[in-house]
This record gives sequence, C-alpha cells and structure tokens, in this order.
Amino acid sequence: MRIRIIVLGLLAFGSAALLIAAEEKQSKIAPSPAYDKMKTLVGSWDGTANEGGKQMPVSTRFQLIAHSSVLAGWLGEGTPHEMVTMFHMDGNDLMATHYCAAHNQPRMALVSGTDPNRLVFKFKDGTNIQSDAGHMQQVAFTFDGADRHGEEWTWIEKRKEATTHFDFKRKQ
Repeated sequence: MRIRIIVLGLLAFGSAALLIAAEEKQSKIAPSPAYDKMKTLVGSWDGTANEGGKQMPVSTRFQLIAHSSVLAGWLGEGTPHEMVTMFHMDGNDLMATHYCAAHNQPRMALVSGTDPNRLVFKFKDGTNIQSDAGHMQQVAFTFDGADRHGEEWTWIEKRKEATTHFDFKRKQ
C-alpha cells in the first residue's frame, strides 16, 4: 500500500511538472484591447446581408480555440460558400487570415483607428492569390452593444472594389 501511494505521488508530481513546462513554452501574447473586443463576438449570430440592394439571411459563429489564442469565425457555416476567418495576435499586431470560398487566403492586419467600436483590417498579403483573380481586401467590424454587430467585407477584383454589409444579432 505504501509503495502504491509513493508511485501515485510521483506520477502526480511528474504530471504537474509536465504541465508547468508546457505552459512555460507558450508564446507570450501582447495585451490587445482590439483582440479583447473581438473576443466578445464568441457565440452564434443571425442576420442579413445587403448584397446588390437585396437583403439575404445569413449566420455567423465565433469560437475561441488554441488556448484562447485564436478567435475562429465562420460565415455561412454549412453552405457551399462557407468561409472561416482566424483572428490572432502576431507580436503586437492583430491579424485576420480569411479562408475564402474563392480558394485563396488573404491575410489582413488591423489598422489603427480612433473608434474602439470599429475595427478595420486591411490586406497585407495572402496565398493562392493570382493577379487576375479577386480577393478580400478589407473587413471592418462595428460593435453596437453586446448583442449587435456589423461586418463590411470588401472584395477587390481588377482594381474595382465591392463591399457587402452584414447586420447581426446574437442568438439567444
């Protein structure tokens, strides 16, 4: 019995030491009021998209993943045009990597602004973006209290921009 207690104690101590070592190896994330604001989007949302003067129903969902170091956002989840955007810190910069239904992955960086309730991400670079094809150029989030937000997604193709505006209300 005594040996069993000693073995269990050593196992518990070893497990705790491994957890502490794993936490020490994590990258340090710079504090960011903008990222904290984005994290308030966690949950499911219903809304409408204004595209070409038409109002269309749409949904979005946000979830923290990777030990809360990434905010994953799904737009049109479960549809053929489903897209996922990952928001994360890169040093002091808040980044958005958009996995688009157009089969490209633009990366956008938060640009500084004066309104803490409007966060704008502008194109930095991307993958699978050909010169003759379009891509997301910008996305802006406008926060209107805890249960409402807007999104403006700007697509650029052949130097022409088109913006789709979404209005969302949190699902209860």
